[in-house]
Amino acid sequence: MAQFTPADLDQLSAKGIKVETVEAQLDRFRTGFPYLTIESPSSPGHGILPVDAEMTDACLARWQTFLDDNGDVLKFVPASGAASRMFKALFAFVNGDENVPAKGSAVAELVERIRDFAFYDQLKDVTERLYQATPEALVAAGRYKELVGAIILPQGLNYGALPKALLTFHRYADGVRTALEEQLAEGAQTAASKDGKVKLHFTVSANHRALFESKLEEAVPAMEDRYGVKYEIGLSEQKPSTDTIAVTPDNELFRDDAGKLVFRPGGHGALIENLTDIDATVVFIKNIDNVVGDSHRADTILYKKFIGGLLLLVRDRMELLSSILASDPTEEAVNEATEFAAQVLSIHSKDLDPALDIAVRRDALLKIFDRPLRVCGMVRNEGEPGGGPYNAWSSDGKTVAPQILESTQIDMSKPENVEMMKGAGYFNPVDLVCYLKHSDGTGYDLRKYVDPATGFISEKSLGGRDLRALELPGLWNGAMSDWNTVFVEVPASTFNPVKTVNDLLRKAHQ
Repeated sequence: MAQFTPADLDQLSAKGIKVETVEAQLDRFRTGFPYLTIESPSSPGHGILPVDAEMTDACLARWQTFLDDNGDVLKFVPASGAASRMFKALFAFVNGDENVPAKGSAVAELVERIRDFAFYDQLKDVTERLYQATPEALVAAGRYKELVGAIILPQGLNYGALPKALLTFHRYADGVRTALEEQLAEGAQTAASKDGKVKLHFTVSANHRALFESKLEEAVPAMEDRYGVKYEIGLSEQKPSTDTIAVTPDNELFRDDAGKLVFRPGGHGALIENLTDIDATVVFIKNIDNVVGDSHRADTILYKKFIGGLLLLVRDRMELLSSILASDPTEEAVNEATEFAAQVLSIHSKDLDPALDIAVRRDALLKIFDRPLRVCGMVRNEGEPGGGPYNAWSSDGKTVAPQILESTQIDMSKPENVEMMKGAGYFNPVDLVCYLKHSDGTGYDLRKYVDPATGFISEKSLGGRDLRALELPGLWNGAMSDWNTVFVEVPASTFNPVKTVNDLLRKAHQ
């Protein structure tokens, strides 16, 4: 047991963190997190639902009916992260010893194609203010560090410290748009109810909240006029109560120079709290940087509607089966529901063994069907195998069900796991839609469906001292472990993330 001082207890109280929560985290540092047992990578017919043209049409029709009925839908966008990792190569160049970018490097490509970035005109204003020169003039004079610094440093565009949401991503004939504005556009084109209302929610960091509010105040009226909608937008911050304790390499409490406990953000899994607070029936979740401009959005619009309609059709079927099971079901009805769980939800449970009493199986099915539901788009993996969709065993060893796993959750010391990862044909583009309410219209407490044994530990430092940090189960990983999950294939054209600044040079962003 850790020894907490009165000042420690005051600090915990101020953050809304219980002592037993910290004790559990300290135990996790000592024991580590267990690997998940995987049965197989997900594939069509075995964890990924096969869908034909007729089914696609039915999904699209169901989604349109939902919107026409003013269905309750919201777009949830994690947007609190800073964009610093996008500019890692630029920071390395500015802070390095070389004054000329290496041939073929990311910085060299950026310099060569500087006019192709949508933020070029803003950058030109900055370089003329700082150096009385255009970007091209700086290049001609060999002043590469000044040019690159004007993009990332505080005296310039300050892109190295801003959130991705507020970076200029795309250029149009009548101006430019940030990632935030493209999320507004996508919401208008996929999730507008019949009366034209579009609900969005962005998670933001406290130090950037004012910038978000200012940008929304500027952007929303113009986007409403363009798309003929009315936005209802919410912002929330990661709760201090979801921060996790830091420890020394010896798993002792890590304290700063003032003797205070050090906490770190718990990762995007902490946002399950924010998602629980959302009052919406259907919620789309998508990363802030996975957006394209209007001319490249056709596939995104189509498949957003497709996965939304599939979600509703699956939910419709579960509610019908639940109503039948709730009475005095026949063996045939229980078998039909079991087949649905296996074929659509890809759930294979020992609690549904045909040898068991019919009442036991019925109760197990009713419990299975009364859980949050998500449909996740999956893209074929054409690169290195790693994290993605797998069929995994539950911790009690009774059930195999679809899970989105990170590679760190898989024991790579086992040859069979290495082989399974080599055969994994899909990865997770974080494109999902969720059904968050019981049949009576009350919301699920999503915190009850988290698997706490699916976080991970990382090595960090503070003030030159090493520490160990704990991340909570990821939002679409362990935080949704006990949800019902349907994986379905979507085309790669719907996945266009911006992980580095040069990704903005790809065709989908031009």
